[in-house]
Amino acid sequence: MRKELHRLRFIAVICSGALVALVAEAQPIQILLGPDEIGENQAWTVHINVQNDQLRSYSSFPDIPGFRKRGTSTQSQTSIVNGQISSSQGVIMTYVPAQQGVVNVAPFSMKVNDQTIQSPGKKVKVGPPVQVQTTDPFRSLFDTRDPRGRTETEFIDVKEEAQLSLLTSKDEVFVGEGFTATLSFLVADNNRAPMQFHDLGRQLSDILKKLKPANCWEENFNIENIEGESVIIQGKGYTQYRIYQATFYPLNTEPAKFPSVGLEMIKFKVAKNPSFFGQNRKEDYKTFYSLPKTVRVKELPPHPLQQSVAVGNYRLDEEIQSTSLKTGQSMAYTLSISGEGNISSIERPQIPPDVDFDFYEPNVQQNIRRENGRVAGTKSFRYFIVPKEPGTYDLGKYFSWIYFNPARKAYDTLRSSIQVKVEGESQQNQAIRSTDLGTFYDRLDVAENKLRSSSDLDWVRTMVNIFIGLVLAAGIYLFASRRPA
Repeated sequence: MRKELHRLRFIAVICSGALVALVAEAQPIQILLGPDEIGENQAWTVHINVQNDQLRSYSSFPDIPGFRKRGTSTQSQTSIVNGQISSSQGVIMTYVPAQQGVVNVAPFSMKVNDQTIQSPGKKVKVGPPVQVQTTDPFRSLFDTRDPRGRTETEFIDVKEEAQLSLLTSKDEVFVGEGFTATLSFLVADNNRAPMQFHDLGRQLSDILKKLKPANCWEENFNIENIEGESVIIQGKGYTQYRIYQATFYPLNTEPAKFPSVGLEMIKFKVAKNPSFFGQNRKEDYKTFYSLPKTVRVKELPPHPLQQSVAVGNYRLDEEIQSTSLKTGQSMAYTLSISGEGNISSIERPQIPPDVDFDFYEPNVQQNIRRENGRVAGTKSFRYFIVPKEPGTYDLGKYFSWIYFNPARKAYDTLRSSIQVKVEGESQQNQAIRSTDLGTFYDRLDVAENKLRSSSDLDWVRTMVNIFIGLVLAAGIYLFASRRPA
C-alpha cells in the first residue's frame, strides 16, 4: 500500500510540474472562457489570469444574456521548478444558465492592470441537467463522503476583523464650506475570514439614495475601481477599500446627517478539516453596517453678501492683452478665481456702472479637480472692454470679488492690481452726437423748406368731424334706450 501511495504522489508531482511549465509559457494576462457545453445545473466561468505579476485592478465582468452572475472568487499560485519561481493570480466570475439552449457570448474587452484585454467570445450550448459521476482514481484516497452519501465536511464561521466605516473630514463647518465624506470597507491586517464584494453596483445605488444629505451640494469623486490601500487607524493596520467619496457643501444651517447603511458581503465558511480535493469553503453572506454621522453647520457672520457669498480659500489671477489702450478700441481682460471650494457656485464680479468704459458680458469657463479628498479648480471670466475716455485707470476700481475664508473665519476681497493707460480722443462727445438731434437752430440745415397749402388738409378735418358726430349720436341713442319707461 505504501509503495502505491509513493507512486501516486510521484505521478502527481510530475503532473504539477508539467502544468507549471505550460503556464510559464502562457501570456502575462489572459481571459479564459469556460467550456463549450454545460448542463443546465452546471456553472460557466470567465477567468482573468495574471502571470508573474499582481492583479491590481480590473473592470467589470460582462453581462451575458442567458447567464446570471453568481459571484466572483480569487485564486493565487506560486511554484518553484528547477530553481525558477513562477506565480499567477486570478479572479473568476461564475455564471449560471437561465435555461437550456445556445448562449451567444459576444466578443468583449476588459481592462486589467490598466491594459485592455480582448476576448473573442464563443457559443455555449446549455443542455439538460447532468448527473456528476467521478472517475477520479484518487477519489477513494480523499473522499469526504460516507457510504450513505452524507457529507462529513464540517464548515465553521471564522470571526472577521472588518467593518463598514463612514468618515468625514470635518465635524463642524460653515454654510457653504466643504467637507469630504468617505464610505470604506476596512479589513484588518490580522483578518482570517475570507470575504469578497458582490453585486456592488446595485447595492451602492441603494446606499447612496439613503446616504446623501438633501441640504448639500455634492461633488462626487466617481470611484470606478475599488482597490485596497494600506492605512493605519489608531495604531492598527487595515486595508481600506473606498466604495464612495464625495465633498459636500451645506446650503443652509441644517445639520448634514448621514444615516447608518448596510453593505452585504460574501463571507465564506471554511472547512474544519480541509482536504486536498474536497470543498474547503462554503459561500455565505453577512451584512456590515456603518455608524450614523452628523456634521454640524454654522451660520456665516453678518455681512451684506452673507446669503450669496462664496466660501473657500481662493486667489485671483488675471491677464490682459495690453496695458496701453486706445479709446474706442476693445481689449480682452481675463479674471480667474482659483482655489479650494465649491467652484460651481462662484458668481462673476459685480461691476459698478461707469462712463469711462463699456463692459460686455463675460465668457465663462470652469475647471474642477477632485483628487486626494479635495475639490479645487478655477473659474475664469473673459471680458471685452472698450475705453471711452483717455487717462490712467486702476482696474481694481471695477473688478473686485468678495468671499468668506473659513480658515480665517473672516470675509476677504480679491481685487485687480492692473493699471491701464488710455490714449486718444474722448468718445463721450461722439456718443452724444450720434444720439442728440440738436437744438432748434441745429435742425434748420436738415429741415424741409418746401411750402405747403393748409387747404390740403381740410378734407381730413371734415372726415374726423363726421366720425366724432356719429360716435356722439350712437352714445346718446344707447343711453336713451336703457332708461326705464
